[in-house]
Amino acid sequence: MSASGRLVILSGPSCAGKSPLDKALARLYPALHARLRKLVLHNSRAPRPGERDGVDYHFRPRQQVEALRSNPRYAVLDVRGDLQALDLEALAKQLEGGDAFFEGNPFVGRVLLTHPSLAGVRRLSVFLAPLSREEILELKNPARRVALPDFVTDIMRRKLLRRTRKQKGELALPDLENIEKRAGSAYQELKEAHAFEHVIPNHDGEDSENWDAFYWPLGDARRALQAFAALLEGRPAAGVEKWERDLAP
Repeated sequence: MSASGRLVILSGPSCAGKSPLDKALARLYPALHARLRKLVLHNSRAPRPGERDGVDYHFRPRQQVEALRSNPRYAVLDVRGDLQALDLEALAKQLEGGDAFFEGNPFVGRVLLTHPSLAGVRRLSVFLAPLSREEILELKNPARRVALPDFVTDIMRRKLLRRTRKQKGELALPDLENIEKRAGSAYQELKEAHAFEHVIPNHDGEDSENWDAFYWPLGDARRALQAFAALLEGRPAAGVEKWERDLAP
């Protein structure tokens, strides 16, 4: 693929903080954010509160997304039970006009890193992780007696519960089932982090008020925002890590 733009990939488990990071970038670094044209995928699930068709995803019936498998211009993936479809031709056109930006699941992010039709495309790939490399190494110590997959699942379950209560108030059984599905997938998604060029540890997920309760983000939200902005500008970024393949076994 011949392209003049760069493909910027921001991935991480559900509720790791990708969406509020994107919104904080638009609010506080508007010129930088304006250069990123969002890549919009097809998705078989229903919109969440506040999501808009054609902006967040192209929300379509599952049967319609499934039918795209027979069309070579699409890459169709099963993402935590939902079908998502990447329009490769639309991405190529976006890249002809400038930078394209994907914010979403690591499994889709991995396809964007490895798909043969994207060979030669310049990329900036960033993984937003709920734990740091140092924390994972400590938790893997046998003396800690911690089952890392269960630990990660519990972290993300709590974050997802807080986020969904903020969105909906009282939770129904389908909400709880969805939370469990996303939390249960988080460790497998964390294992994809080694494939990304940069890993930004961030404890302030989408459930945290540190993103927008005040004018400027605080805590890890601030550090993640500043690191991502620095990477976009090609500057050294404090606190950014590179993970080895076997860090999360």
